[in-house]
Amino acid sequence: MSDGFFLAPVEALAAAEETVTLTGAEAHHAAVVRRIRPGEIVTVADGIGHGVRGPVVQAERDQVVVTVAEKLTEPPSQPPITLVQALPKKDRADLAVDLMTEVGVDQIVPWQAARSIVRWTGERGDKALAKWRATAREAAKHSRRLTLPTVTPLATTAQVAELLREAANPIVMHETATAPISQAVVDPTAPVVCVIGPEGGIAPDELALFQSAGAATYLMGPTVLRTSTAGAVAITQLRLLAAMRAGGAA
Repeated sequence: MSDGFFLAPVEALAAAEETVTLTGAEAHHAAVVRRIRPGEIVTVADGIGHGVRGPVVQAERDQVVVTVAEKLTEPPSQPPITLVQALPKKDRADLAVDLMTEVGVDQIVPWQAARSIVRWTGERGDKALAKWRATAREAAKHSRRLTLPTVTPLATTAQVAELLREAANPIVMHETATAPISQAVVDPTAPVVCVIGPEGGIAPDELALFQSAGAATYLMGPTVLRTSTAGAVAITQLRLLAAMRAGGAA
C-alpha cells in the first residue's frame, strides 16, 4: 500500500527539522477520513517541489504530527508543459484536469474558445475556476506529485496567441494537420505551450491567429479524441518526444 500523501503550507515544510504538523482540512482528512494512526509512514509535500517522509507520532482530527525521517525533492519537468484547454462540459472538464495532472502537466490554461459550449461568466466562472484548481490539487495528491500544477484564470483567444508567440515550442493539436506529432522537434530544455480545442474544433480564425503567432499544428493519431482526454495524450506524447531527443543528444 502506498504512503498516505498530504499537503502542508510552504512555510511549515520549510521550517520542519524534526517534525512537520498538519492542521485544518489536511489533518482532518488524515486522521478522520484516512484513519491514519501513529506509526504509519506518510509523505507531506509543499506543492512546490519539496516534501518529507516519516512516521506519524500524533494523529488527531485537528493536528497530525509527522517525524521527518527523509527529505524529498522533485526536479523540474523536462520540458515544462503549459496545456491550453478549451472549456469542456463540467464532467469532462473534471476528467481533463485530473488526467493532465496525473501525467505531469505544469500549467493549465482554461480557454474560452469560440466553439466552447460552456461559458465562464461572473460567479459561475469563479466557481468553475476554483473547481479546476481543487481537482488539480486532489489529482496531484493521488499521483504523489510534490509540485502542484498551476491553473491560471480564464484566457481569451488573444491571450492564448500571446502565450504561443512567447513559447519556444508552440504547438496546436488539430485534426486537419498533415504532420503527425512524431515529427515535432521538442527541445527538452525549453517550455512547451500546447493548445487543445473544444469538442466542436478550433475555429478557422482562431487557428489562423495561432499559426501567425508561430504555432505548428500536429495530428495526435488516426482517431479524433475527446477534448477531455486529448490533453493527457498530448502531454504524454510530448514528454516521450523530448526524452527521445534528450537521449539522442546524449
